[in-house]
Amino acid sequence: MIISSVRSQLIHESNRLNSGYFLNKDAINSRLLEENSDKCVQLKKLAEVWNPPIFKRQFCENTEKAIQYCQSSDIPNTLEGNNVYINKEQALKVKAIVKDRQILVTGFGTIGNTRLVNEISAGICYANNVCRVDVSSNSFYGFVYAFLTSKYGKSQLNKNASGSVVRYIEASGIRKTLVPVFSTKLTEKIHNLIVKSSKLRVEGNILLTDAQNSLKNSTGLKPLKKENFEYFGHHSSDRAVSTFTRNISEITSISINAFNYSKRIEEVINAVKMNHHTELVNCLDSNKFFSTGSFKRVAINSNKSIKLLNQSDIFNFRKTGKLISRRYVSTENFVRYGEILVAGVGTLGEGETFSRVIFANEELDGQLVAGEFIRMRTKDEIPSGYLFSWLSSDYGFRMIRSTQTGTKLCRPIPALLKDIPVPILDRAVMNEIDESVKKAHTMLYQALLKEEEAIALVEKEIEQWQK
Repeated sequence: MIISSVRSQLIHESNRLNSGYFLNKDAINSRLLEENSDKCVQLKKLAEVWNPPIFKRQFCENTEKAIQYCQSSDIPNTLEGNNVYINKEQALKVKAIVKDRQILVTGFGTIGNTRLVNEISAGICYANNVCRVDVSSNSFYGFVYAFLTSKYGKSQLNKNASGSVVRYIEASGIRKTLVPVFSTKLTEKIHNLIVKSSKLRVEGNILLTDAQNSLKNSTGLKPLKKENFEYFGHHSSDRAVSTFTRNISEITSISINAFNYSKRIEEVINAVKMNHHTELVNCLDSNKFFSTGSFKRVAINSNKSIKLLNQSDIFNFRKTGKLISRRYVSTENFVRYGEILVAGVGTLGEGETFSRVIFANEELDGQLVAGEFIRMRTKDEIPSGYLFSWLSSDYGFRMIRSTQTGTKLCRPIPALLKDIPVPILDRAVMNEIDESVKKAHTMLYQALLKEEEAIALVEKEIEQWQK
């Protein structure tokens, strides 16, 4: 039960008597700034806040006339970009392409998720329900980002949002957000932490890309094109229909799904096997493929609870998870540093997480993940960072997806998954790729810590205003 006193003036101004309106978390956080409005300034005084107009999205293949397209649900992602493309001319016409140092705010569904655009994500098109915040040149954009990401910024956005089933807020409501005015020294410190965090994210993403490029260069494999694999995506007049025949002797008792017998994927596998290679199962320790398993989940919010991560947020930069009781959870199920996790359930949409791979860095070490993940630990002979780089590449991703079974919710077939070929390179090359992958994920973890430090400074300073 939440008990608190509210000034009669607030009740009179709002014409509301129901306690839930005044005592929910967002209202309480927002009221602290509203009662100290003399120490704040509205966001519209610091930045231009706007939404692009609604436009018809014309999805297409990745060509010189296309541009990456991200939805509001992509805002929290750790990595930059998406595999979905729309017509570039459309995006340019409505000015939906984001710029470096721009702050993006989700205004639809989950309100208040934020993203600071960097040099990698600049030039990507985002949906019109993602609000753009262009901080003026004489203000600290890192500080504004840290505040909007804090609980005090997010609470104001949610309090001012409209709708019941699906909530939304547009630029006109976001402009009213009260931003605290701190000392120049503290503001600059918070800003610099966010700048360093953004730089680490960029460097981490670049290292991961370089590691995959090094792997492909060492194997002589070229980037896959759409005609090299089967996929579910947009319809196009020039998209060739995939047809093939198989001898009945090639069909096994494992599956009768045509997707599992694709001749396009067979050619991809044969190209990989031109190198010295081994099967995926031979790269793993005695546990082979395993999962966390099932256990009773009792939601509890206390110091003795544990955070459970599932597929809906493990790919996010900030992993919120769900707090549950430790009582029914075995410590043997906790993730270890260097583990490789595959999102083991989902749909075949190009933007979906199904079959995508996670490397367990310092943030995930000791965490609890849902049983839907396929987990792997490598042998000493196979560096875990190297195997992650291979499985997260376009080759690894498409081969994992080719093992799927199911209709609405798909899962990999373990008997097919274990036979995925893994190139075996010179040990020095594999170690170099492994080191790059681990360094990149450490950078992403450090970026999170710096961002959390900046947010903590914001919240600590505001909390001192309580009377």
